[in-house]
Amino acid sequence: MRLSYIVLFVTFISSVSFGQRPYNPGLKKELDSILYEDQRYRQLVFSDLLKTKTDSISEVYKIDKKYIVEHLMATMQKVDSANLVRVEAIIKQYGYPGKSLVGTPANEAAFYVIQHSNHIDQYIPVIKKAVEQNELSFTLYAMMLDRSLMYSGKEQIYGTQAKGFETIDRATGKKIFKMIIWPVQNPKTVNALRKKAGFDQTIEENAKRLGVEYEVLTLQQVKVMQGK
Repeated sequence: MRLSYIVLFVTFISSVSFGQRPYNPGLKKELDSILYEDQRYRQLVFSDLLKTKTDSISEVYKIDKKYIVEHLMATMQKVDSANLVRVEAIIKQYGYPGKSLVGTPANEAAFYVIQHSNHIDQYIPVIKKAVEQNELSFTLYAMMLDRSLMYSGKEQIYGTQAKGFETIDRATGKKIFKMIIWPVQNPKTVNALRKKAGFDQTIEENAKRLGVEYEVLTLQQVKVMQGK
């Protein structure tokens, strides 16, 4: 019996010494809910559901279908703000809530909340550390790094980010809304980099998934398109 107590005590001390944290089912449940809410409105707004089931969605939310997109976007922004406040508190208390603490896919919840905020540059070192500790997938860090670079007006690395803006249609001279894959640093090697990073689609396939026609563009070309 005494030996058993010693073994248990040493195990406990080792866990504390190396900063290991026990699995937290309560936090997992909360983060599962946060992840669901983060994705819920995006799946409606950025999918074909609004085109094919506008009447049904309008009925569910009791909103005239003319205003349903505006309503969903406003609701999504409110949810994002509330989620960010909670996720920041969780990170402050636990560090990044990775898979050893909450399992998968709950370990992705904090990432997506930050990815959909304007706090990316503040937390990208936290995300990178979580990846290095095998608490989060490298592909998610690559997505956040690409978004950070795009927001800074720089070329992305892995070609994960698309952006839309108004431009002039050369054929008609009229304003149109255009979606592009934001310029990448090395178009010729980007697919090799994507594969190494763990992505299972090429940049062309990813563009198609996002509903974008892939073009190899430079930052200067994009500036001209944006009228800058």
